[in-house]
Amino acid sequence: MKINVLTVPAEQREVLEKRFAARTHTLADTDGFEWFELLRPVEGTDQYLVYTRWRDEAAFEAWRDGPARAAHAGGGEGGPAGQGGPAGQGGPAGQGGPAGHGGPAGQGGERPKPAATGSTLWSFEVAEQAQAQAPAQDA
Repeated sequence: MKINVLTVPAEQREVLEKRFAARTHTLADTDGFEWFELLRPVEGTDQYLVYTRWRDEAAFEAWRDGPARAAHAGGGEGGPAGQGGPAGQGGPAGQGGPAGHGGPAGQGGERPKPAATGSTLWSFEVAEQAQAQAPAQDA
């Protein structure tokens, strides 16, 4: 599991969400990708959480070092995972600066202003989990 913590000023929230919405489809066919959620803060913080789940660390690293890095080089958002998608200038998040930037290059090839002012990458393993049980069907 990878969680990217993006610090996003209030005036940039809509920009960040639109950029993620435009790119979430790119993960669907990525080998090893399992789940993505962009979590919007409700109160008391300016930090979004970008939650992704991967089959294993190797699958995440392959995405981070391939499609995500290429998207950054081309000025793209990089992908919803955040941890290599919307990352610091030219590198995976947590390794190079502000996140949530990118999107299509503006006129004249200018890069759009970053939507986030900071990024931190957290990695977790599942230690325990529970799942809701399906309701019993009456026969």
